[in-house]
Amino acid sequence: MGGKITYFFLATVLVLVFGVVALEGVLLLLTGEPAAMGMGAVAFVLPFIGAWFLRHNTRFARDAHRLAHALEAEGGLPADDLERTPGGRIDRDAADAVFARRQAETEEAPGDWRTWFRLAVAYHDARDTPRARKAMQRAIALHDGKAVPAA
Repeated sequence: MGGKITYFFLATVLVLVFGVVALEGVLLLLTGEPAAMGMGAVAFVLPFIGAWFLRHNTRFARDAHRLAHALEAEGGLPADDLERTPGGRIDRDAADAVFARRQAETEEAPGDWRTWFRLAVAYHDARDTPRARKAMQRAIALHDGKAVPAA
């Protein structure tokens, strides 16, 4: 729950910053100075790019959470029983062993969103965030019946 509150707080702050930047962009556009108008145009466009990025990431997080609930209801959510370092981080060797198992499961059933979800968790535990995100995107697409890009 703390993660949701933090995400909501940061998203709200980001939207407020978008508003301030857009307002400054408008003020720069109204100056009539060519250089200021150019900066104002850029400052006016940046909030739209940021809003798209925020929307895209919020949708991804919501969809991944939806899949986690579905998998939990089926009893297939992977348990968080990996060995940890004294600092609380997941032990790399333990994560690699689980990853090898999850990768083999996914290769056996490449069309099952559940295996891709568990593989995404294994990638995350192994600290490979880009691949974790791609695996989760594939799990979401498979779950929703959307076209899945070739691996």
